[in-house]
Amino acid sequence: MKNLQRFKTLPGEMKRRVIVRYALFQIPDLAIFLLIMLALEWWVDLSSWFARSLIGLWVIKDFILFPFLWPAFEPPPAGSGRSLIGAAGIVEKELAPSGFVRVHGELWRAEATPEDLKVKKGEQVVVQNAYGLTLVVRRPS
Repeated sequence: MKNLQRFKTLPGEMKRRVIVRYALFQIPDLAIFLLIMLALEWWVDLSSWFARSLIGLWVIKDFILFPFLWPAFEPPPAGSGRSLIGAAGIVEKELAPSGFVRVHGELWRAEATPEDLKVKKGEQVVVQNAYGLTLVVRRPS
């Protein structure tokens, strides 16, 4: 239950975003299950109380799984490479095609895009993507 304790420490706005994201991702699932239950009720003469009970259990399942799944719906942390996409940086060690760039005051390992195979030290770049702790950068357009 460490996940649930960590969830409780999130700021209010972030809690709301995580809950809304989780709920929105559950809607298609619930809609498909609801349609299946309605079809079974109509075709197989499934009793309506049984179908509604199964739908209720499906919703309860979502509540039970939330403490385990909510981290997947949390936005990337501020220090992760994914949060830097679109940010500007300066090349610290020539990218030919890999080297180092400084983005928001932090030094990151970086690779240049195929179009910008060689980027010299001191040139400005923009973060296009991130893979683990390596940023993919390009020259600004």
